[in-house]
Amino acid sequence: MVRSYGTSLSEVEGVARRFVHMLVLGLALLVPGAALAQTTAARENKPVKMVVLGDSLSAGLGLSASAAFPGRLQKALESKGIAVDMINAGVSGDTSSGGRDRLDWSVPQGTDAVIVELGANDALRGTDPKITRSALSDILTRLKARKIAVLLCGMVAPPNYGADYSARFNAIYPDIAREFGVPLYPFFLEGVAADARLNQADGLHPTAEGIDVIVKNILPTVEAFLGAVSGQRS
Repeated sequence: MVRSYGTSLSEVEGVARRFVHMLVLGLALLVPGAALAQTTAARENKPVKMVVLGDSLSAGLGLSASAAFPGRLQKALESKGIAVDMINAGVSGDTSSGGRDRLDWSVPQGTDAVIVELGANDALRGTDPKITRSALSDILTRLKARKIAVLLCGMVAPPNYGADYSARFNAIYPDIAREFGVPLYPFFLEGVAADARLNQADGLHPTAEGIDVIVKNILPTVEAFLGAVSGQRS
């Protein structure tokens, strides 16, 4: 009788699996920080859950969903290796008070960060700056209580309401940013406002090219903001 010293493929695979398991276990015992490092790395690679709370400027009035600000911003961030789960919570015609009133359902549980882009309609309607200030303060108070990071986008009042109104309105955003200790992007429409080449026929809403200019200009601020958010999560 000829004795075989061979083993089946399944037996070899079983031995290999047991060896790898024992090796990993041994490394974990020898290097206690290995498992923690692996967990930290996984956490850092987890996408940041972000909501853009805004009006038609972020909703993308007149544009496709992919051409709207949140979608274009997400694509720009991903091109830099920054993973973001983005929600477009822009509502056309919304005021700062409207954004406050729908805050709870617009910003779901588990959200890490919110870009607040509100106030353009307040300014266009000549809303008392006290009302706008109060609504934005309420929004930041409630998000802060939920431990959600905020990037505040400023707005500038049109000149037709006079210098006094403009001064009172324009001061809202830097004042609130200082009060709550949140980063401020001074003017959401920087580089696009009043440029006919970058706005739709109404002269108020950016074209797809205008959105790209906004994204390019705000991107460094958003990158720094998300860097701080990721640091707080680690």
